[in-house]
Amino acid sequence: MITVNNISLRYGDRKLFEDVNIKFTPGNCYGLIGANGAGKSTFLKILSGEIEPQTGSVHLGPGERLAVLKQNHFEYEAVEVLKVVIMGHGRLWEVMQEKDAIYMKADFTDEDGMKAAELEGEFAELNGWEAESEAAILLKGLGITEELHNKKMADLSGSEKVKVLLAQALFGKPDVLLLDEPTNHLDIKAIQWLEEFLINFENTVIVVSHDRHFLNKVCTHIADLDFGKIQIYVGNYDFWYESSQLALKIAQDANRKKEEKIKELQNFIARFSANASKSKQATSRKKLLEKITLEDIKPSSRRYPYVAFTPDREIGNDLLRVEGLTKTIDGVKVLNHLSFVMNKDDKIALVGKNEIAKTTLFKILMGEMEADSGNFKWGVTTSQAYFPKDNSTYFEKSDLNLVDWLRQFSPKDDSESFLRGFLGRMLFSGEEVLKKASVLSGGEKVRCMLAKMMLSGANVLLLDEPTNHLDLESITALNNGLINYKGSVIFSSHDHQFIQTIANRIIEITPNGIIDKQMTYDEYLENTELQKQVAEMYQ
Repeated sequence: MITVNNISLRYGDRKLFEDVNIKFTPGNCYGLIGANGAGKSTFLKILSGEIEPQTGSVHLGPGERLAVLKQNHFEYEAVEVLKVVIMGHGRLWEVMQEKDAIYMKADFTDEDGMKAAELEGEFAELNGWEAESEAAILLKGLGITEELHNKKMADLSGSEKVKVLLAQALFGKPDVLLLDEPTNHLDIKAIQWLEEFLINFENTVIVVSHDRHFLNKVCTHIADLDFGKIQIYVGNYDFWYESSQLALKIAQDANRKKEEKIKELQNFIARFSANASKSKQATSRKKLLEKITLEDIKPSSRRYPYVAFTPDREIGNDLLRVEGLTKTIDGVKVLNHLSFVMNKDDKIALVGKNEIAKTTLFKILMGEMEADSGNFKWGVTTSQAYFPKDNSTYFEKSDLNLVDWLRQFSPKDDSESFLRGFLGRMLFSGEEVLKKASVLSGGEKVRCMLAKMMLSGANVLLLDEPTNHLDLESITALNNGLINYKGSVIFSSHDHQFIQTIANRIIEITPNGIIDKQMTYDEYLENTELQKQVAEMYQ
C-alpha cells in the first residue's frame, strides 16, 4: 500500500498538484491518466522519492518495498544481464555482495563466520536461492533468450535493454510497482506476457501508458490527474472514457428524469461488466462496477480535438496495385518482391518487426523513394494524403505562424476566420494560433499534420505511426475519426486498440514476403496456425 498526504508541487506560477490525498491499495492496478504535461511522470517520481514535493508526504506500508521501471537505458552497461535484474531487489543484492566479499577474504575470522551466517539467513528469507531462476523466467517471458543472460548490457540492442530494465522492476514481487510507459519498444508477445503478469500480480501497481488496450487489460482503477487533483475511478480506461462522456451528456440534459438517468447508467455498467474477460483482474473489476451509483460518475474536463476526414469524391474500384516491389537499404533487403491489391473500403494495417520496411513502403507509394525493382499504380479516381513518421521537414525551417502554415494546405478557403476555426478544432485557440510552427511540441505538430490531411479532401489516407507523440485524448479522437472515415486507409501503428478498431485487413511484412489476411487484428493474433506461418516467414 502507498499513501499520499497533502502533496503539492509548483514550478513557478504553474501548479502541477495541490493538496493531493490518495491511497493506492494492494491487489489493484491504477492507470494514471492526464493530458500531456499534466504531471503524470512527475507524480510517479514523487511516489518513488526521486522528486521532493513542496508540501505533503508519501508513506509505504511497514517493511514494504517499492520498485520503479528505470528510464536510463545505459545505466548498467558494464553489468551482466542476469545481475541487472537481481539488482531490482536492492537489499537482496546488498546481501549477495556482502556474502561474496566475506567468503573471498584470505583471513576469514570467527566474526566473519558469524556475519556470514547472519547474511545467509537473511538471504534465505529474501528467497535468494531462487533469485537467478526467477530472473531468468522474467527475462524469457519478455523475449530475452538464455544466451543473452550472461552478456553485458552494452552488448544488447535498445529494445532488449528496455526489456531487461522491465524485468528488473518486476523482480522479487515488489509491494508497490511504478511503471512509466512500460510497453514502449516492446513487441506484441512481450506486451501480452506483461499483461498476464500484471493481471495476476497481487500487490499494488501504478502505471502510466498511452496504450489504451494495455490499460483496458490490466487496470482495475483509473487515477485521473486533472486541475492539480487526482480522482480515482473504478474500471479500466474504456469504462472511464465512456462514463465521463455519459456524465457529460447527462449534465447537458439536466431536465431528464433521474429514473431515466439511472436506467441508462445501469445499462452502461451491465454492458461493460458483460464484456469483461474471464481473468481474475476483470472479475474483481466487475464486482466493483456493479456497486457504482449515479453520483460516482462525473464528466471530465478533458478537451478532445475534432478529427474528421471527408473525401471530396467517391473512390472507384480501381484503387492501388503493387507488383513485386523490392528495396534494399544499407545492404539489407527490407522489401522482398512485395505484391498486393488495395480494394475499395479497405482499411489496411501494416504490421511486422521491421519498422524501416513499413516506412519504406509508404515513401515509395508517395513517390519519396524509388524501389529497386517492381512497380505500383494508383487508380485514376484516387487522391492521397500522407502522414509521415518523421514530419520535421514540414516545420523545422518554417517562420510562419500556425494560421499561415495551415493556409498553405487550404486551397478552398484560406480566410483567417476559417483557418482559426479549423485550428480551434485541433485545440489551438486564441493567441496560440500565432505561435511559430517551428517551436511546436511533438504532439502539436501531429495535430497540425492531421489538420493538413483533413483539408486535403483525400479519399485514401496513408499514415505511418500517427499516434506517436499524442496524448490519450488525441489518440481517441483520431481513432474515432478513422473508424468513421468513408475512404480507404493504409496505416502502421503500435497501438493495439487503434489497429483492432480500424483495420479490416492485416498485411504483415516479413523478410520473406508478406502475409495478407482480411480479418481483424485480434483474429489475426489469435489464429494459432496463422501465427505458426508468421514465425516461419521470419526464419
